[in-house]
Amino acid sequence: MQEQTETLFETPFEEEVHTGLTDYPKHLSSKYFYDEKGDKLFQDIMNMPEYYLTDAEFDIFSTKTEKITQLFSKDSESFNLIELGAGDGKKTKILLQNLVENKANFKYLPIDISPNVLDQLSSSLKTEIPEVVVKPEQGTYFEALENIASLTDEKKVILFLGSNIGNLLHPQAIDFLTQVRELMHKDDLFFVGFDQKKNPQTILDAYNDSTGITAAFNKNVLTRINSELEGNFDLDKFLHWEVYDPETGTAKSYLVAKETQVIAIKKLDLEVEFAQWETIHTEISQKYDDKTIEWLAEKSGLQVETQFTDSKNQYKNYVFIRA
Repeated sequence: MQEQTETLFETPFEEEVHTGLTDYPKHLSSKYFYDEKGDKLFQDIMNMPEYYLTDAEFDIFSTKTEKITQLFSKDSESFNLIELGAGDGKKTKILLQNLVENKANFKYLPIDISPNVLDQLSSSLKTEIPEVVVKPEQGTYFEALENIASLTDEKKVILFLGSNIGNLLHPQAIDFLTQVRELMHKDDLFFVGFDQKKNPQTILDAYNDSTGITAAFNKNVLTRINSELEGNFDLDKFLHWEVYDPETGTAKSYLVAKETQVIAIKKLDLEVEFAQWETIHTEISQKYDDKTIEWLAEKSGLQVETQFTDSKNQYKNYVFIRA
């Protein structure tokens, strides 16, 4: 009988790369796009004219800030403003400035998996809005959120912006929303950005810009495999490809092998064969309508308290409470 040996991995990145590239069809998680280079590429994406999401949410925060501030600081009680996946905080700074001007009693707790992002955000806030008390939390969303919830009974206002919820298929989104709900108390608020269904071409352009920034961002997962796991991917032999299904509202990103090739990843003692035009699925970006969001909330034990929409009706921020 052949002896079974268990592969030992030093990091989740190693394990997920091994699993994803030995699976069929192949897949890699979009969370591994992000390192110092990936962070910079995503900042560039958010500044692209095609990437309407940032401008749409920026519009909401610029025009609805007073109403949002009033909602968050209702009854003048102190609260923790917790942001999942804080990034550079460009949009959040509008809200933070307004909260400071209205003398709201709050602390800002940005959560991000990238220490580089948190360092940059903390540093910029010290200069731009020094009145804000900032307590960054590095780690995954739920590790950090559970830690915060266990340390204080203060009201929580949880931000999840940029339509990051769209990186999850509906069953995963329900699981995610349910886990957040379990960490919420009666008066807590959950403020979530949802990209809306719209002209399919607008969506395709946002995720496949002509300058190639999005392609470089997706391929950064291959760059990380090369540098961190001693891989030998030739990035020029892979094509970034985006598709969108207007019926389901699902946009998907792929890396497509342009030719037959074998990739060696020394640190994993792994060789990966690619047929010509074989794919690696890297990301989904889900788009929504009101009916779908109400269904997600119901399945997750949440209730829609209110919503805010940008001037072009392309994007919405929903505020949820425990049902």
